Amino acid sequence: MKVVVVMVASLNGKTTDGGLKNIHSWTSKEDADSFAAFLAKQKLIVMGSRTYEAAKKQMRILPGQLRIVLTKSPTKYHKQAISGVLEFHSLSARALVSKYSRLGYKTMALVGGAKTNRSFFASGLVDELRLTLEPYIFGSGEPIVLEGKFREKFSLISKKQINSSGTLELVYRKIAK
Repeated sequence: MKVVVVMVASLNGKTTDGGLKNIHSWTSKEDADSFAAFLAKQKLIVMGSRTYEAAKKQMRILPGQLRIVLTKSPTKYHKQAISGVLEFHSLSARALVSKYSRLGYKTMALVGGAKTNRSFFASGLVDELRLTLEPYIFGSGEPIVLEGKFREKFSLISKKQINSSGTLELVYRKIAK
């Protein structure tokens, strides 16, 4: 299964502006449109519980699409779960990829956050990074990935400026070891 991390960040790699949880307060309309178009094509979308909590009011549930929220406490969300549509799991990154590969999924879109991203990078499971860079610098905020014991090398495969402010869409592919 191909694992694709999809993130928006400031120029210094922050995915939030300090204490602000809502990324829509600083990201561009062009990024939002591009992200929505990418997600609309995905069959399997994975996020952490903090990302889910921050985004659940804006989430659009689409037919034929499974959204998985990784959490230490899946039972906490049992009333929100919709089997085959919105599921909550405490599986490891490796177990999640293995399970959904066996179920026939070809691509997993990993949409955040930093802790969830770390588990996939640390397991060597990330194949592609789709990163939108917004022309901001934040003094504090969440990083793209939390620190951990891993090192992966990626190669730029495409770049595109998507607005006059200088917002960039970058796509990187992991270089095989």
